[in-house]
Amino acid sequence: MGKSISRYLGQVDIRKSLVSLATGAGAIYLLYKAIRAGMKCQPPLCNNSPICIARLAIERERHGRDSGEIRRLLNSLEVKQDEYARSMILHSITRCVYLLEAEASACTTDDITLVGYMLDDKDNSVKIQALNTLKAFSGIRKFRLKIQEHSIKVLELISTIWDTELHVAGLRLLNNLPLPDYVHPQLRRVMPALMEILQSDYILAQVQAIRLLSYLAQKNDLLYDILNCQVHSDFLNLFQSTQPGSLLFEVLVFAERLSEGRNAPHYRAVKWHYNEQSLHESLFGEDSRLADRLLALVIHPEEDVQIQACKVIVSLQCPQDLGVRSSSCQPSRSYF
Repeated sequence: MGKSISRYLGQVDIRKSLVSLATGAGAIYLLYKAIRAGMKCQPPLCNNSPICIARLAIERERHGRDSGEIRRLLNSLEVKQDEYARSMILHSITRCVYLLEAEASACTTDDITLVGYMLDDKDNSVKIQALNTLKAFSGIRKFRLKIQEHSIKVLELISTIWDTELHVAGLRLLNNLPLPDYVHPQLRRVMPALMEILQSDYILAQVQAIRLLSYLAQKNDLLYDILNCQVHSDFLNLFQSTQPGSLLFEVLVFAERLSEGRNAPHYRAVKWHYNEQSLHESLFGEDSRLADRLLALVIHPEEDVQIQACKVIVSLQCPQDLGVRSSSCQPSRSYF
């Protein structure tokens, strides 16, 4: 009886070994087939997916060849497509411009015009992608003047369509361009919309809006329009220490430029009148609580915010005189 059991157990061990061997051999064979299939496999034809565009760019750049991808995409943009296709083509063009600098530089102003036509598309996603594409091309110097021609259209989109992604895309484009003087009348008209975007609760759009306003605050013919623009009663909440550091820093830069601009001799030479709910009254009026907010920001955990808060305090304490500015500050009215 004992011998029978031992013989049976021995047979079981042999069977297990054979099964394991067969399984292992099978696994190795399958692995071999997979590797062989992978080696034989040809890459799929390139489509408009971001992964494919990136792969194509890397391969072509590695061999120093022109992929022709940007030209192919621009040509396909001229063909009648649905909204989704147009959006995806523009998205791919944007990626190609960043990845294939030499090919992007070989494009023409007619290509910029073609992309600009997409700003009139009825679909907002197409408009957004067109803005992103123009932003990508704006990094190439020779296209900037042509892209500037679309500035008024971009301002119109920002002021008439309440879409945060469109706001971010449009403002990023404008912040990457030197805006010509002929755009200033349109800028005056859209100033209330820019203020509304600044006072929204979407951080990316707020940061882009405040950067544009800071740039415009340095334009003598736009300073009063900015200062007299109506703002919400809680505008100073933008200076609260609980705001993101990136936004706080930009808001403080804006306040410093406004303070310097209003204290410039040529601006002080004119007696300006401001609305009661204007930005000027909120920041620099008799009842403004800006000083309290600034003092709280002097001990902000981020050093950039601390330094910028101090710069605003100095600009408020030491306004420029109409003549030569003296070495010792004699402010007409102290905020602190």
